[in-house]
Amino acid sequence: MTEKKVRRTRQSVNREVLESRILRSAEIVFASKGFSGASMERIAEISKISKQNLIYYFPNKDLLYKRVLKEILDIWIEKLSFIELNGNTPQDIIGNYVREKMRISRLHPNGSKVFAHEIISGAPVLKSYLVSHLKPQFDRDVDVVKSWINKGLIDDIDPEHLFFTIWAATQTYADFSVQMEVLLGKKSLEEDDYERAELAVTDFVMRALGAKKNI
Repeated sequence: MTEKKVRRTRQSVNREVLESRILRSAEIVFASKGFSGASMERIAEISKISKQNLIYYFPNKDLLYKRVLKEILDIWIEKLSFIELNGNTPQDIIGNYVREKMRISRLHPNGSKVFAHEIISGAPVLKSYLVSHLKPQFDRDVDVVKSWINKGLIDDIDPEHLFFTIWAATQTYADFSVQMEVLLGKKSLEEDDYERAELAVTDFVMRALGAKKNI
């Protein structure tokens, strides 16, 4: 590799690292202040860069907000597809699904809160993306659950509301973490809290589906 290519590679890596830092900082600000209360100055401050440098990478707050939202939704779409999850039985697939969903809540709590703010506001930015990207995957996953029902592997339940229930049960550990901390008597949620929650949610869903009888 020539010196020029090495230099370009380093510049590319440095840019990716800085963009990632900016996005994580933006998540914090948007999660705590919402879109209207967030400022580029505050995001730059948390990112430990100048506002001018921030604007070089993200010219305005709208663009940065859209990027944060798209990133968290892309993570969900990539990680949370029944078709692509490992496992040959409903028990395996649902267990892996809940585990991944809880992991996202643990690793991306601020992104989840930004997403929640957006949805509560009527999804003015994300609505078309939800229709074009999330809805097709959701429909495919619902079809998988229907096939389990038809094969007698789980009880005849409402597939759509199965997902809504799992999402609500797992995302609450990110979106309402303060409430969890208060009620559990913790300063912050720890690894064992998420492990306990994962087991409880998985067990609850399995029992509701009647899948326990097939283990």
